[in-house]
Amino acid sequence: MNFTLFASEPVAGYLFVAAIGAVVGSFLSMLVYRLPIILKRQWERDCREALALPATEAAETFNIAWPASHCPQCRAPLKIRDNIPLFGYLLLRGRCRHCQAPIPRQYILIEALTTVAALVSIAHFGPDLRGALAFLLTAALIALAFIDMREQILPDAITLPFLWLGLLVNRAGLYASLDSAVVGAAGAYLFLWLVFHVFRLITGKEGMGHGDFKLFALGGAWLGWPLLPLVLLFASLTGALYGGTLIITGRQARTTPMPFGPFLCAAIWLALFYGWPLTTFYLRSAHG
Repeated sequence: MNFTLFASEPVAGYLFVAAIGAVVGSFLSMLVYRLPIILKRQWERDCREALALPATEAAETFNIAWPASHCPQCRAPLKIRDNIPLFGYLLLRGRCRHCQAPIPRQYILIEALTTVAALVSIAHFGPDLRGALAFLLTAALIALAFIDMREQILPDAITLPFLWLGLLVNRAGLYASLDSAVVGAAGAYLFLWLVFHVFRLITGKEGMGHGDFKLFALGGAWLGWPLLPLVLLFASLTGALYGGTLIITGRQARTTPMPFGPFLCAAIWLALFYGWPLTTFYLRSAHG
């Protein structure tokens, strides 16, 4: 990222950041769609191997880079202009150029959110390493939130590298001290692990997935342990309000599982950007 551009041409600098955000958003929209498919195929191969079952016929190559972008309905390849972040969707008016099948709005939503995230990160933390890393974490949280909403999984391929990256980042104390980050990561994982097992002992049901433990630990690694109560409180309240609204309106049954990851992602982002001001405001209000 060209940080020196902001000193002489701040408008051009923010346009440059917006362009980077849009490009990253385009990559994330593809990642959200492809990564779960890649993982499921790998899990199927692993299960067949473990059970000594014959392998299925070799499927076409499918990974992050191949095949090239195409319509999932008619398989027609997209033209270069159709792949322009944000504008490609608008030029196509939300439909495939060939078969007129609707393009999921998720794509432009992810691209728009990531573009805004890039601008907010640089505006809040500054055009420096802290701003760039804040955007990188936000991009990962966006991907995790959308994957969990779609598939109810939080891939280790994203959570674990960013957990370790948080510890490395805070080795330099960019967002928290290293001691606080280590205690935060370990404590966050252990806390949700205990909640999971206590809930299972009492109810006989599993209240959350193991991916939530790792995501909360990721938050602890980046934020440090003092902000974890804020993360858990915000995620629990918003999750309860959203789930309760769905149940009251009849859009979801009480027994239907609901992903907790998107609420954790939102809470981690909120704490990264505004955690200390919110905590200070609460403590002052509580003590008059």
